[in-house]
Order: sequence, then structure tokens, then C-alpha cells
Amino acid sequence: MTLTRSLPTIYDVARAAAVSPSTVSRAFARPGRVSHSTAQRIFAAAADVGYRSTHVAGIRHTGPAKRSMIALIIADIRNPVYAEMVRGAEAAAAEADYIMLLAHTQESEQKERQALERLMPSVDGIVLSSSRMSDLAIRMIAKQKPTIVMNRAVTDVASVVTDNPRGIRRAAEHLGELGHRNIAYLAGPESFWADGMRWRSLREAAWELELNVRRIGPGVPTVEGGEEVALEWLQHQTSAVIAYNDQMAMGFIRALQKRGIQVPEDVSVVGFDNSYGAGLVTPALTTVEAPLYALGSTAVHNLLAFARGALSQSGQPVVLPTRLLVRGSTSVPAGPPRPHPAGRHQTVPGP
Repeated sequence: MTLTRSLPTIYDVARAAAVSPSTVSRAFARPGRVSHSTAQRIFAAAADVGYRSTHVAGIRHTGPAKRSMIALIIADIRNPVYAEMVRGAEAAAAEADYIMLLAHTQESEQKERQALERLMPSVDGIVLSSSRMSDLAIRMIAKQKPTIVMNRAVTDVASVVTDNPRGIRRAAEHLGELGHRNIAYLAGPESFWADGMRWRSLREAAWELELNVRRIGPGVPTVEGGEEVALEWLQHQTSAVIAYNDQMAMGFIRALQKRGIQVPEDVSVVGFDNSYGAGLVTPALTTVEAPLYALGSTAVHNLLAFARGALSQSGQPVVLPTRLLVRGSTSVPAGPPRPHPAGRHQTVPGP
């Protein structure tokens, strides 16, 4: 007779961790509802008895095995800025023989929390890209699983960011060298860490370079968002614009072209990220190039090092370099922008 060894259950884990089966269930299904110390004890007991959670929808573990999965959480899969980050992250994960699970949260903090609750029991680490959760919530996650954040710095949590100050300064220097003195910043959502960094960096650069800057927005970081803030710019025009990201810059250009205002003849436009499409639009977009692929790969390499027990040496974010790519959307100013053909918008000189 052949005896088949039964698979470990939550009751085996409960006995090993000296807790109730319901507490084990909550630890895997709703990690945030169990204290950090209890959750760690339960996860350790589960590893000892060979138990694998089945709470990830569509994935069922049929036997004891070493976990070799990480999760990448992104805010908006429609935004091409994330494509290169995902490619870089996936390549680094595959190189280490890890599977990468991808979750799209649709810019929703609630959906982000729900995705983490489902994924945390089954992964070895988490990469949060442009997380919409609070710093406190992210720190709580990092206490339960190795975690690294991209595009945002969170105190006491490892992170990888682009050099926003240098990138914005190069954009301001470029426009100043062309002869622009009044610049509008098309702002992203105020809650975004990167938006705050870019606006603050632009103000500092403008003070040193003797430029005038004005904030317009906040707007949604999409093409449609760029079109919306263009309507506000039309009422207070400047000879140059720096947008929060490429998507807003492209939407801004499209809205102006519909109204007979030409780029760069009437207004110069600079984007940020050098995401897919920035060099394909007409005119091709001058933009601050962020190392998107390197962001993803660096985040995963560091995450896996933390999962193996490595510690951050400095406690500071890893900062990756940026550079300015000058294309066709910027030129010397040719005078004040033309007013709206229908006369509905009045040009107001910059500050």
C-alpha cells in the first residue's frame, strides 16, 4: 500500500505558532489586522511546516516549496512611463530565478491596499512604484515584508528615485539659455511626492537663474490632464512651460494646436520622463530623461538583497541620474503667444 502524505494545513501552522486557526487565516488573508510580531511568528511557523497560502487568486500551491515570487505594484498601467520600469524589474527578477507578480491599482489607495493583502502571504518581497498610500502605511508593510519604493522617498524604507532636482534644473537652464524668462509649471497631483520635488526644485533653480515661475494646476498626470491645464494657461500665458510628466506635456501641446497656437514658435514645452511616444509626437518633445529601465532593475536587485538579509548602509534613497534630451518642442522665444482665435482668452503678462 502506498501512503500519501497529507499537505500541511492552517491547523498545523496554528499549533506550531501557538495561535488560533482564525488568527492564522487573518495573517494570510488580511496581514494588516494582525500584529507584526504575531504575523512574523505565523509566517515562520508556516515555513517550518511547509504550508503555502492559497489566497492569491488564480494561484494554488500544491505542496511545500520555497517561495520565489516578488510583487510589483504600479499605479496606472496605461501610463507608458511604467512600461520600461516593469521591463527592468522583470529582467532582474528573472535573472535571480524569481517570478514577478504585477498588480495595477488604478491610482487608488484602496485598490493598492487590497492587492497587498492578497499578495503579501505568497511573495518574498514587494516593490511599490509611485505608491498612493501614506508613509505610515508603507512603513507598516515594510515591517512585515522586505519592501522597496520607486519614485518616492519614505523615511525608514528603502527607495530608488530619479535625480529630480538636477533634471528640473537642466530644463530651467535650457529655457533660460534660449532667452525665456517666464515659465509655467504644469503641476501633477499635489499628493504626489515627485510633483512636490519637481516644483520645489524649479523654484530654487528659478531663483538662482533669475527666472519667473508660475504653478498651474494641479492636474491629472495624463494626456487629458494636460489638455485641461492648457485652458488655465491660456488665461495667463508664458513663453515656456515645464510639465510634470510627458503625458501632460503632450496633452498640453495637443490642446494648443487645436487653437492655432504653435509649439515651439509661440511657446516652448519641456516634459519629464522620456516615456514612450515623447520622441514620436510632432514636434518631438524636449524632456528630462529618467532611467526608467534602471529604476525597475535596481529596485528588484536591492529588494532581493534585503530579502537575503542585507541592510541599507546609508538609510538614504538610491538616486539615479537624469539628463535633458533637447528635441523640437523648445526654441528661442519669438514674442508673446498668439491669443485664442475666437478671442475668448486674454493674454496676461507673466509675473
